[in-house]
Formats: sequence, structure tokens, C-alpha cells
Amino acid sequence: MTTEHRKGIISFSISDKGALYASYMQFLQNGGVFVPTTTPYQLGDSVFMLLKLMDANNPIPVEGTIAWVTPAGAQGNKTQGVGVHFGEEPTAKRTIEDVLAATLNSDRPTHTM
Repeated sequence: MTTEHRKGIISFSISDKGALYASYMQFLQNGGVFVPTTTPYQLGDSVFMLLKLMDANNPIPVEGTIAWVTPAGAQGNKTQGVGVHFGEEPTAKRTIEDVLAATLNSDRPTHTM
């Protein structure tokens, strides 16, 4: 996984299915991903993300909002970062759920729950 940021703009690459599973936030209405970052965001902040999944040639453009914040030093040694709730455009959610179809209902831990 690699992440690049400018406040409000996130470029996030997920290189394998295990990392995608750990980052995906299926419990959000439109889906979302957890992005490791030290950049400070607040709940409700609007962001634009370029999400590159594994071997895809082109990133998926995603407008979203910050729906989760894990601060530095969070209990349980959780990774610092934010959860980006995808906007109304269903491309990112559909693409991720197609890749993770068989593992979506797994009880393996993720970065958020």
C-alpha cells in the first residue's frame, strides 16, 4: 500500500487482495477505505481520492468524506489514518466488492473493525 497526500487530495494504491480486505469499509452505505496517514483530517471533511487497485492500469477517481479517524497512539496498536466514505458514484464500491466477493463476510480483523 502506498499513500500520497495533499490536504483534501489523496492518492492511495493497494497492491494485494489482503491489503484491500483490511482497508475496505463495507459497513458504510456507499463503501469506503481506510487510508493510513498522519495528515490531520476531521470527520466530515471532503476529499478527492485517486484509488489504484492492484494491477489496474488507471486509478478510480473518488469523491468522498472522512467518516473514520484513528489517531496516533490509538488503543490496540491500530494504524493511524482515516476512513474515506465513498460518494454516490458506485464504481469504487462495485469494483472492490467484485474483487473481494468470497471474503466480504470473513471474520478476519481489518484496520477499522
